[in-house]
Amino acid sequence: MGETQVILVRYWAAARSAAGVAEETLEVAGPVTLADVRAEVVRRHAGSRLPEVIAVCSVLLGDQPVATLDPTAVAVPPGSTVDFLPPFAGG
Repeated sequence: MGETQVILVRYWAAARSAAGVAEETLEVAGPVTLADVRAEVVRRHAGSRLPEVIAVCSVLLGDQPVATLDPTAVAVPPGSTVDFLPPFAGG
């Protein structure tokens, strides 16, 4: 049986406000996709503005921008950090 590991999710600006937290961890048993991370974040914060905010965010996986890539093709290994950065001007 594999050991549970975590992915750190950090929220910035409007995403932080909508989530009500600056960061949280997702427990995973192995690699997941960015689509999985987004789905879990939306599930955890259903009923908030976070799903709308996440939809327009730039996304960093570590220090690599990945928002323009297919989220189902972006592997997010355990131990990674995912940052959701909303646009600086309205949107």
